[in-house]
Amino acid sequence: MNNEIRRILEDVQEGNLSVDDALLKIKVKPFEDIGYAKVDLHRKVRKGVAEVIYGEGKTSEQIIGILEVMLKNCSGTILMTRLAPEVSDAIEAKHPHTYHREARIGIVGELPLPDGLGKVIVATGGTSDIPVAEEAALTAEALGNKVVRLYDVGVAGLHRTLAFLDEIMSASVIIAVAGMEGALPSVMGGLADCPVIAVPTSVGYGASFHGIAALLSMLNSCASGVAVVNIDNGFGAGYLASLINHMGTKKEI
Repeated sequence: MNNEIRRILEDVQEGNLSVDDALLKIKVKPFEDIGYAKVDLHRKVRKGVAEVIYGEGKTSEQIIGILEVMLKNCSGTILMTRLAPEVSDAIEAKHPHTYHREARIGIVGELPLPDGLGKVIVATGGTSDIPVAEEAALTAEALGNKVVRLYDVGVAGLHRTLAFLDEIMSASVIIAVAGMEGALPSVMGGLADCPVIAVPTSVGYGASFHGIAALLSMLNSCASGVAVVNIDNGFGAGYLASLINHMGTKKEI
């Protein structure tokens, strides 16, 4: 059962919420149709996380419209990804938010306190991979995870990776972000006893094929426990890491 529904039922059991109010919370219409978008209002109930607004390809007016529906119906942190600076500026005029230019992420509301099992490590092969890594790190933080950043620890200088062995060995989940030949996730997978989420980036010279070489390297990793998301998909990695880091907080029925 979803944690959000469980909390509602526990509030009823403890007398903090009436049956009618609980029913209203669960029965609230599943989406709101605003013409150009059908905003999913039940996603937090189903998945524990409210809908995330993907900004690329949307106008500022469209994002503002979606955001206003969410603000009216949802509480908590709202995440906007792939947000261009000029679009962020237009949104800021109506709805103040924190904009992270490098990651192209906008966050409405405060970051929640971490409530996951442990820490999520976000590591990059090089400095050029940081924008994608920051998208992953901020997504994980917005979903209630403690994040440790280990940047520029790629295989071109393996001693840099090994200098953080204690951190790596104590992680609950590792997100390894790399372009070029994409070797970092295999190294992490060979060192750590936790899941490793590999993120190929489009960083590299001609034969890297805008991240395809790194993607194929990661898919062919000989290290166990390595899973791969799409090229430059920091958001997907951060979201998946959060799901893994919260698995132990679910209770058996």
